[in-house]
Formats: sequence, structure tokens, C-alpha cells
Amino acid sequence: MRIKGSKKLSIGLLVIAVLLGFMVARSGILSKPQVTAAPQTVVVKAMQVVTKDTPVSREFVGQVKAKSEVKIMSKVAGNVVAKMVNGGDTVFKGQPLFQIDNKQYLSAIYSAKAALLKSQTTLNNTQKDVVRYQKLATVKGVAQQTVDAYVAQAEEEAAAVEVSRAALQQAIEDEQDTLIVSPVDGRIDVNDVSLGYYVAAGSTTMATVSSINPVWVQFSMSETEYLHFIRQGNGSLPAEFKEHLKLVLSDGTEYPFIGRVEQIDQGINTTTGTITIKASFENPQNYLLPGMFARVVVQEGVRQGALLIPQKAVKEVLDNTFVVVVTDDNKAESRQVKLGDRIGDMWLVEEGLSGTDRVIVEGIDKVKQGNALQVTMVQPDAQTPARQ
Repeated sequence: MRIKGSKKLSIGLLVIAVLLGFMVARSGILSKPQVTAAPQTVVVKAMQVVTKDTPVSREFVGQVKAKSEVKIMSKVAGNVVAKMVNGGDTVFKGQPLFQIDNKQYLSAIYSAKAALLKSQTTLNNTQKDVVRYQKLATVKGVAQQTVDAYVAQAEEEAAAVEVSRAALQQAIEDEQDTLIVSPVDGRIDVNDVSLGYYVAAGSTTMATVSSINPVWVQFSMSETEYLHFIRQGNGSLPAEFKEHLKLVLSDGTEYPFIGRVEQIDQGINTTTGTITIKASFENPQNYLLPGMFARVVVQEGVRQGALLIPQKAVKEVLDNTFVVVVTDDNKAESRQVKLGDRIGDMWLVEEGLSGTDRVIVEGIDKVKQGNALQVTMVQPDAQTPARQ
């Protein structure tokens, strides 16, 4: 009986031990503790916000336009028998461009000369008759009425001579007008007429010559911007605006000549809400061609203690601009900023930063809010990095 009781006790203890082991395994009491990984430090480059007195400028999109754009038309009709230039050539005032067939105009000159000679001969004969009858009238050889008739006839024939002389002058001028010359210095367009083309007097455009030195650069500004400058100039555009316009070409180079405002439109365009301004620029090397686009740079003044940050430090999200600031404990903090004008490759900061702030300039896309940072400080010219 004792042996059977011992067996039952041993089996019970074994079952209890198995159950306890299962419960311990499920609870994880004896499992190895899990180690939580520390957040990884992000390597970035940052720059101190630059504080300095800064010349501030504004830019406007401008387009080059010819000061004079002359349509070449002939005063006489006829076929083009010669071309002295090709489309696109640079031409000068008085330079021959086209020759219209002048045969009929030479014939008109010969005819007018003959008519003038005939009228002069007739007048000479009548004038001789006047002298003869005036002598006879003194001795009562003819009535005074006869003398008066011959004098009137001579005056009429003298007028006819003048008409013939005017006709000859017109014929000469018509023949001269068969040679078409450029009225201005400039460049001729490529849409010129070809040899053999029939030209109608006063209506056929044979070519267009655009003056290219100097040229207009036309640009527009908003009503708000115009009011801003007018207030600066106490009722007119400031002198530094009107007399010192710079031009930046489409390839990013600065045009070597300074422009000046010469025309301001009479009012605001009701469709665009802008006012049009024309500035004159010298163009001795023909760099500027009508139709080119360029940026007109207007000097506004000097901003004292302006805050500047690199353009590459700025991120745009849904029309809002942000930078990532390095906090005192080297962590990332996203901050919304308000930007002003662009100064070279820097932005002028209106709101959101102070001169003591550090902004990330490289590695910004790797950073999230609150990340620990390993920061290398760089200067604005990115020359000597200083690790910290």
C-alpha cells in the first residue's frame, strides 16, 4: 500500500513541475532581457545665420525691344530687280537695300524733260510777242487790249512751264525712289521680299528694320511695388532706381552697361494690375536683340543688420518655407520662416530666425524633428569647416 502511494505522489509532483515550467516559459521570466537601440546621430553641416548690412535689390522680368521698328515700303511700284542685303544683316542709315525696276521711271523723266522744253519754247515766243506789242502800243499801233491779252497769255504759259518743271522733278524723284535705302541703323528681318517680287507703292512691306543701339528693355511692376518706390522717392521714382538699372542676361551674366528709365506708362493696366516701364540700354556690341528676356535689377537701398541664410537651407512645403535649426543641445528643430529678397545665393530673412541661430545647410533631407545631430559648422564661403 505504501509503494502505491509513493508512486502517486511522484507522478503528481512531476505534473506540477511540468505545469510550472510551462507557465515560466510563457511569462518570459527566464528569457534574456531585450536591449533598446539608442537613436542614431545624424551627421550634418550647419551655418550661423549671417548678420550684416546688405544692399537690397529687386528683380523684374524684362524683354528687349527695338526703340525703332520701321517697315520698309516703296513709294513707287514695280518689280524687285536687285537685293543688296540678306535677311538678318546689320544695316546702316542710307544703306541701299533693294532696287526696283526703273525703266518706266527713266522714260517718264525723258517725257517730262521734253514737255518742259516745249512749254519753255512756247513761253519764250509769247514773251517776244508781248515786247513787240508793247512797243507798238506806245505809238498807238495796236490797242492796249491786244497787249493785255498777250501779257495774260505769257503769264499762263509761265505757269505751264512751272507745272512741267514740277512734273520733271517728280519723275526724277520717282526714279530715285526705285532705290530703297534703310531709314535707320539696325538689323533687317528675314521676312524680306525676294527677287522679281512685285511691290505696290505704299502698301507692300518689303522688310522690317529694327534699331539695335540703344534698345528698350520693357518690364512691369505691380501697383504695390510702384507705390513702394514712389514713397521712397517722395512722389517720383528714386534717382538710384531711374538712373542705375542693371541687367542680368538669361545665361546669368551681368550686362556691362547701366540702363536708365525713359518711359513710364500713363496708368495701371486694368487687366494685369501692373504698370509698364521702359528703360534704355546702350548696345554697341549688338549683344541685346529684340525679343530677348533678361532680369532688370533695381537697387532699393541698404538693409541695416539684415539676416541672411543660404538658399539651399530652405525647404518649401505647400507655399510655406522652413529651415531646420540646430538647438543648443544639437538636436534638429524645424522652423517656419518668412523670406524677403534674394541676395546672390542667399535669402534675406524677414521673420523666424535670429542672428544666433544655426541652420542646417547639408544633410537637411536626412533629418527629422528632434534627431540628435553631429554638426560640422561651415562659414558662408564654405572654406574652413570647424567640427564641434
